[in-house]
Formats: sequence, structure tokens, C-alpha cells
Amino acid sequence: MKNKLYLLLFSILISAGIYAQQSVQDAPRLIKKGIATQLTVQNQPFLILGGELGNSIASSLEDMKDVCAKFEQMQLNTMLVPVYWELTESEKGKFDYTLVDGIIDLARQHNLKIVFLWFGVWKNSMSCYSPLWIKEDSKKYPRAETKKGRKLEILSAFSENNTKADMDAFSNLMGHIRTIDQQQQTVIMVQVENEIGMLEDARDHSKEANKAFNSAVPQQLINYMQAHKNTLRPQLADRWQSKGYKTKGNWNEIFGEGLETDEIFMAWHYAVFVEQVAKAGKERYPVPMYLNAALNSRGRKAGEYPSAGPLAHLLDIWRAAAPSIDFLAPDIYDPGFTGWCQQYHIDGNLLFIPEIKLETGNAARVFYAFGEHDAMGFSPFSIENTPDIKNYPLMKSYGILHQILPLLKEKQGSGKTNGIWFDGENKERIIERNGYTFTFRHDYTLGWDAAAKDGSTWTESGALIIELSPREYLVAGTGVVLTFESKKEGVTAGIGLIDEVVFTDGKMKPIRRLNGDENHQGRHLRIPAGQWQIQYVKLYEY
Repeated sequence: MKNKLYLLLFSILISAGIYAQQSVQDAPRLIKKGIATQLTVQNQPFLILGGELGNSIASSLEDMKDVCAKFEQMQLNTMLVPVYWELTESEKGKFDYTLVDGIIDLARQHNLKIVFLWFGVWKNSMSCYSPLWIKEDSKKYPRAETKKGRKLEILSAFSENNTKADMDAFSNLMGHIRTIDQQQQTVIMVQVENEIGMLEDARDHSKEANKAFNSAVPQQLINYMQAHKNTLRPQLADRWQSKGYKTKGNWNEIFGEGLETDEIFMAWHYAVFVEQVAKAGKERYPVPMYLNAALNSRGRKAGEYPSAGPLAHLLDIWRAAAPSIDFLAPDIYDPGFTGWCQQYHIDGNLLFIPEIKLETGNAARVFYAFGEHDAMGFSPFSIENTPDIKNYPLMKSYGILHQILPLLKEKQGSGKTNGIWFDGENKERIIERNGYTFTFRHDYTLGWDAAAKDGSTWTESGALIIELSPREYLVAGTGVVLTFESKKEGVTAGIGLIDEVVFTDGKMKPIRRLNGDENHQGRHLRIPAGQWQIQYVKLYEY
């Protein structure tokens, strides 16, 4: 009887979060591995071959049954799924996790992991997913305002009531996830809010916001800037320098007047808000937590794009104010793929792409992300709308990557990999390793395809290369040609052999020797456009 009462009491304490700091050392977490940061799940490194659901699919378990079955066929290992505040707490203080529990159960049935997306106070800048009891009481739960005094459908970051409501809901969710999932670890990571940012103006102009803007810049930020003075992001450093590196004063006095200062100010207060929410959640269950950004693209100014969100140029602000957030991530819907990757894989911020426009070019981009940037994962948006999943290019790339995931996990952080991405403008990449020059080109540069001759649009192509030893390499991808040269004077690099290979249970198995026409009589390694292969090459010298 005593044992039963003890177990009942223990389960109640777990649900209440009393034991939140115990027995969590084996929860999903981030660890450093060389120059990379890896996600570990059940103490093993995990790379995400994912897809993010459209906004409303996860509000129906019937829809989710079909989706999860489809995802398993698509060779995804992870789905990014919204959790809706308005549905989990439709009445204040009363929580309903029917959808959350049902989705976790479906994921387990189909061998999928989950990254939950908390659609709380902000989703794409707006507060459309806040419960009706929040929306209807704008006096208690105030809105942000434009410079002209118009109230927006954006809950203010300067309200303690808004902060506490979001904290309570999110921490309750995290406590629930821990209770039902800590052992199986189906849920491996959580996104806090979604695409935070101010629209119409660069900052909130409500009474409380204006009061904060005219107050002294917090000492916490000043201390951070002083400690990181030589590595600050250029825009922040330039604004601070322009005012003589002042350490006392309000926001205009420290950074000067302008939209840039408005954005810095707003980013700080968004980050302060998010820190309280994320910290409360981690106290219940400390899985990795990140933020995603709607990017500052197409030459838009702050307020035209979602101002003050988790953008690369504001990395220092978010780090200083929100240490409970593990990294910032880009949602990529505009051209300039490699540039966005480079902006976010910087100063210790790992690369994870939680959203990218669903299009065929992702089949090439995914190889670049993993090979060049030791990416944690890749995830097109609205993945359930993938057409013809058997023949869709990304699914073929995922199939290749599934085979080499064990090797990629082993090599991450070692500097032994590179990623290649080509389109019609970008057609060549030169890499130097171990005394060799590797020249990658788009397959169409050979002139063997009609598109190279008639001016048609070139398909995107891409690959990754993994160094196995100074003379042995693995190349996986689609639509690339690779030649080798020795940097030693009077020495020629020759292709000793090329095998097309497959990996089963992490072990490489040759399936055919590629020679003669397939390697152009020993001139190059080639994976033709429209084909997906893994090739092993061994070099020699003469």
C-alpha cells in the first residue's frame, strides 16, 4: 500500500515539475564535436532529414494519420509540427493535450521523431494563435502599437501579463512532454514561437515601449558588448562605434537615431520576453530550443520585413538577452541559398534549416548544407504537399543521405567534408585537400545534355564529398563532375578506381566498377544530372 501511495505521489510531482531537475541528463541535448555542434537523442548523434507541416494539418488527427504514413514512405526521419496555444488552453488554466498526445503516438507508429513548433504569443509576427480569452481582453493583454497609435494584432512584448500567460502555457506543455516522452524521446527539440518580428514599424510604439526606449540601455547588454567588442556583428558594432562606444545612456544615445536602433531595441525586448518563456520551459524539460527567422530579404527595411526577429545581424542581441535559446535558424524562401547558410553558420551558431520553400532544387541544396556546414538538419515547408513522392527529387536525395548518415555523424566537426551546389549561374567549385585540387563542375558543363546547348534552364545539382583517407574519398549527390590534380610539381593525380557503392547498416558495399565511358577513360568522376549515386574513388600518383 505504501509503495502504491509513493508511486502515485511521485507521478504527481513529476507532472507538477517538482522533479524537473532530476533524471534529465539523458534528454535530447546539444554537444560539441570538433568544430560542429550535434544533436544527440538517447545519447546518439542525430541528423534531421525532415519536413515541416503546413500550419493547419496538425489540428486534425485524421489528417495526421494520412500524413505520417506518407512521411514514412518519403524516408523522412523527423517532422516539424505546430502546437497551437489556442487549442491547448482554450480556457485559461485548463490544458488539453489530445492533439499533442495523438501526434506523438502516430510518430512512434511510423518511426518518426518530432520537433514541436510552439505557436504561442507570436506566429509570423502576429498573435493569431493566442486563445480567445487573451484576444478578447486587450486591456489585460495589451497589443503593440504603430507610431501613429494604431493597435496591432501583435501582443506587446512589454506586458508582464502577456509574458506570464505564454510562460505558463509553454512550461505546462514542456512538463507534459517530459512526463509522456522522456524515455522514448520522440520529441527531440522545440521551436519557441514562430518567425518573431514587428511589422509596419521597426518597433512597438505603445506607452510602455516608449518608456523603455527612453530609459537607459540595460547594463546586461552593455556588459555583453564590452566583453565581445571585437566579434560583434558589423551593424551592431558600427552603431555603437558611431556614438563613441558609450556605456551610459538611452537607446538613441548609445546607438544613434534611426531604424537600426529601433530594431536593436525591439530585438532586445523580444529576446527578454522569449528568454523568460524558454527558461520556464527548460526548467520543466531541458531539450534543445531554437528560434526561426523570417529573413530580411529583397532590400526591405526594418518593419517592411519582420523587424527585430532572430536575424543573423542581431545574433549578439539574442545571445545576450536569451541564453536559454540554443541557436537561431533561417527560413529560406528567397534566392541566395548559400549566402543565407553562411550568415547563420557563424560565431558558433549551428546551421539548421527548419523551413525552406518546397521545390525541386532542394534535392541539390541538402547535400551542400550537410557537407559544407555540418548542418543539423534540413526541412522543406508544407512537406505533406510533395507531389509524386516516389519520384520527387528530394526523396531520392534523402534516400542517399539515409545510407551515409552514420558516416556523416562520424565525420561532422572534423573538417573532412565539403558541400557543392550549382545552378545556372554557379557552375564550378574548386577545393584543395591533402595536396590535391578537386574541381567540381555542373554535369551540363560537359555539353552532353541538350540544356547545355540550347540555353534551357539548368537543373540545380549538388553533392557532398567525404575524406576517408588522403587518397580515398566518397562523393554523394546528383549532377556533378569531379576532376583531380596534384599540387606537387611534376606529379599527376590519377584515378586508381571508382566504384558505385551502397551502404547497409553503415557498411559500404561496391555494386559496380565505373570505368571506361563511365569515368571518361580515367579523366573524371561523374554523377549524371537526373541520377543519384554514391561513388567511392581512390587516387594514385604518377
